[in-house]
Amino acid sequence: MKSKIPYAEVIGDPISQSKSPLIHKFWLEKLEIEADYRACHVKPEALEAYVDSRRADELWRGCNVTLPHKLAILNHVSDPGQIRDNIGAMNTVARTEDGELFGTNTDAGGFFSPLAELNLAGADVIVIGAGGAARAVLFALSRIKVGQVTILNRNVLKASALLAHFGLKGQALEHGSNLPSAGLLVNASALGMEGQDELDIDLAPLPDDALVYDLVYAPLRTKLLRQAEARGLETIDGLAMLIGQAALAFEIFFDAAPPAEHDDELRKLLIG
Repeated sequence: MKSKIPYAEVIGDPISQSKSPLIHKFWLEKLEIEADYRACHVKPEALEAYVDSRRADELWRGCNVTLPHKLAILNHVSDPGQIRDNIGAMNTVARTEDGELFGTNTDAGGFFSPLAELNLAGADVIVIGAGGAARAVLFALSRIKVGQVTILNRNVLKASALLAHFGLKGQALEHGSNLPSAGLLVNASALGMEGQDELDIDLAPLPDDALVYDLVYAPLRTKLLRQAEARGLETIDGLAMLIGQAALAFEIFFDAAPPAEHDDELRKLLIG
């Protein structure tokens, strides 16, 4: 029988690749908080039933939301921060003091955290993908006043609509198109993730001082990052955003800030 302690979890389809349980359990142990964090496999057709069941569970503190639910979850919880209008995707659901379930998005903050000390104002950016993670990336980019943004996506019309939605200047291109020059390239798609197609892209048009940021974390050293490293480009792997967004969610779930002094130990755990 499971102990009756507060818990949070991550949901998705698939979910076995998620490192969120490792992260949150690590922080709970370091802070000696009596709570749990789990992974829960939720298929798209079961999302509504999942939300209803957790709404009735007083021990449930919330969940992180991963593919493919970041858009669909908008229809099942309240939206006090107007996430639907400004980002258009949720990655975190939690409970208010009176029991109401609400959604928010910690992806944008998590994405930006390793870039905070860089001056990207006016810099041209390439974003691969147009799903929930890409929306969070574009939202963050719109707030730091980058230059031209190029989105690569299978659906060019969807990508063009995202540029307009976030008030960004740029262009939408199909996957496989030649890259423009840009100071930052972000892979916000599932390409390169375990079980997904590889991301085949030619990085030759990027300048020597470009930064390549891959949000994929399973595997950690993706083909994209290996290509970038072979060219001598600076890189950021998916653990940076994963840990950043998880830290924001952890504080929402458990009302405690993660112990940042253990970040090096956490990263070694995740890599191992």
